[in-house]
Amino acid sequence: MSKITFLGAGSTVFAKNVLGDSMLTPSLQGFELALYDINPERLKDSENMLNNLKASTGSTCKVVAYSDRKEALRGAKYVVNAIQVGGYEPCTVTDFEVPKKYGLRQTIADTLGIGGIFRNLRTIPVMLDFARDIQEVCPDAWFLNYTNPMAVLTNVMNTYGGVKTVGLCHSVQVCVHDLFKAIGMDETGVQSKIAGINHMAWLLEVTKDGVDLYPEIKRLAAEKQKEKHPDMVRFELMLRFGYYVTESSEHNAEYHPYFIKRNYPELIERFNIPLDEYPRRCVNQIENWAKMRDSIVNNSQLTHERSHEYASYIFEAMETNKPFKIGGNVMNAGGLIANLPREACVEVPCLVDASGVTPTYVGNLPPQLAALNRTNINTQLLTIEAAMTGKKEHIYHAALLDPHTAAELSIDDIVSLCDDLIEAHGDWLPKFV
Repeated sequence: MSKITFLGAGSTVFAKNVLGDSMLTPSLQGFELALYDINPERLKDSENMLNNLKASTGSTCKVVAYSDRKEALRGAKYVVNAIQVGGYEPCTVTDFEVPKKYGLRQTIADTLGIGGIFRNLRTIPVMLDFARDIQEVCPDAWFLNYTNPMAVLTNVMNTYGGVKTVGLCHSVQVCVHDLFKAIGMDETGVQSKIAGINHMAWLLEVTKDGVDLYPEIKRLAAEKQKEKHPDMVRFELMLRFGYYVTESSEHNAEYHPYFIKRNYPELIERFNIPLDEYPRRCVNQIENWAKMRDSIVNNSQLTHERSHEYASYIFEAMETNKPFKIGGNVMNAGGLIANLPREACVEVPCLVDASGVTPTYVGNLPPQLAALNRTNINTQLLTIEAAMTGKKEHIYHAALLDPHTAAELSIDDIVSLCDDLIEAHGDWLPKFV
């Protein structure tokens, strides 16, 4: 029996989407859906939910929950990763509250910035543990990574884990839809091309019937900027740098040095920037789960419609050899994006079929976009260097090169902040020298 293993299966709603989609996919019938999570209560919730879904959909997939990670992985053909190391408490709280003491504010802190750096540092050792297990018990498996920080973790699994890994993010899938909805344009028949790095990929081309839509998009965007709306940072970046970026405004506000600035507090209001947004979402998610748990976990009539998550379509393409196109995070091997570093992880169009995931060549990004990407890649690569060498100096380097952190704090304060975060995280981090 072929097996799909879900690591972090306690993410019940996400497991419903990915594995519920798999239950509705004809070529995946008869697969074992192997669940693993370090939280036994949440693992049991997901097991119950999926068994209810199996009964209501008539799927022939087999749901099995494991307390032993290696056994959950043994013989897996596909592995889905959706873990969060350290959770909202204590680690996300630490990522936000310690920098605040230095006057450094963040919005999401799960990708770049000082919060993203430390999220990486506590997650990479766990990912490499996964890689060692995979090398032993399912070395040919494809690893689908949904966990942030996407670019660094996908890079580590490919470069140091020796695991066939593709990183998957929703931002490419919803980019055109969200943009056109915001400016009131019809997206029917629109063709697009997107490439860059995760959370900072660029809508390089957007056409309809061969006509470039960017002039009209920018005209409407400039008008919309005259009023308050949720996507002001991205619109500003597009009007200044020429292209729309895939990830949300709250994310991009902290990937650049222009928006969250103590000396320009009016920018927060001007660009409608939601400081501390991720902690609010975490609290809301915890509260909502408490309210909706029974309706999902113990609902024998639970139903599901196939979602737009890439995972089941990737499995299907590999099983049937019917090609499917994704926006995937892969290594920049051979210079897929020619003016970005080869050792970086990039987000490019990829073709999926029975041979696996084949990324497409993009060539050069417009120079200003490549330059913006490199500011983020610098911090990503130095974070990897810190994790793989165990040297504290590279944590400092990563933070010193981070655009937002460096724009707000002095060298001494950045080093001191890193030391404080290392101490505050305690055993959630490996030891650095």
